[in-house]
Amino acid sequence: MAIYDPTKRPADAFDTHTHLNDDRFWHDVAAYWARAREYRIVEMNLVGYDFEGNQRALEIAHQFEGIHAIVGWQPEDIRQFDTAAEATLRDQLADPAVVGVGEMGLDYHWEENPTADEQKDAFKRQLALAREFKLPVTVHSRDAFEDTYAVLKEANVAEFGGVMHSFTGGPEEVKRFLDLGMYISFSGIVTFKKSEEIKAALQVVPLDRLLVETDAPFLAPVPMRGKPNEPMYVKYTIESIAEQLDMTYNEVAELTTANAHRLWHIQ
Repeated sequence: MAIYDPTKRPADAFDTHTHLNDDRFWHDVAAYWARAREYRIVEMNLVGYDFEGNQRALEIAHQFEGIHAIVGWQPEDIRQFDTAAEATLRDQLADPAVVGVGEMGLDYHWEENPTADEQKDAFKRQLALAREFKLPVTVHSRDAFEDTYAVLKEANVAEFGGVMHSFTGGPEEVKRFLDLGMYISFSGIVTFKKSEEIKAALQVVPLDRLLVETDAPFLAPVPMRGKPNEPMYVKYTIESIAEQLDMTYNEVAELTTANAHRLWHIQ
């Protein structure tokens, strides 16, 4: 099928995970937001990861209509997630601009990261906050699928919902997280030539659980691979997914936007 319908403009799209709060974007957010809108990327979730990232996510979400904040603590920074930081996060979760908790999870890839027990403790504490505030979670999992699954299952994550962000597993892994009620988000990695397992996982994700993201400034999709990523490039990920699923660009953009609105309770 053709990716674009030449009789109509590209549909509005939603980048569900980006980091305009990163130092590489922070001083020129308006320009990156404007560039995204030129490609009809008209909504995005700006995801926090530590104290400064969370604060910046809130500041940006307050300034730009269509940008939503998600606040939380990523695995590599959880040694700073002490009692005071948890109290601050609790206050931030009450902000109307916040639609979810994250990014949180487990990352066993780097030896210098906090221990598995430390990461699990912070993960569980944030899941408890998500339950309390009835907010969906954005989950980071790297080299830790088994433990991530176990923690989410124990937390009964389906009761408040969530997404596996930038999914990197294969069909068997994705089925397990789908069984927990999770949505599945694909980043630019799904466009890479050697990502056969991820592409196979895409084929088994129900269309009503599918999301797209950039994870900018990381993981730029083909044909921008190797360059700093930015929200406008989610267009290329949508194109690739549409081609792989034998759908049109507009169909994928519209259904992933509808899915995002449903998961994050955005009217």
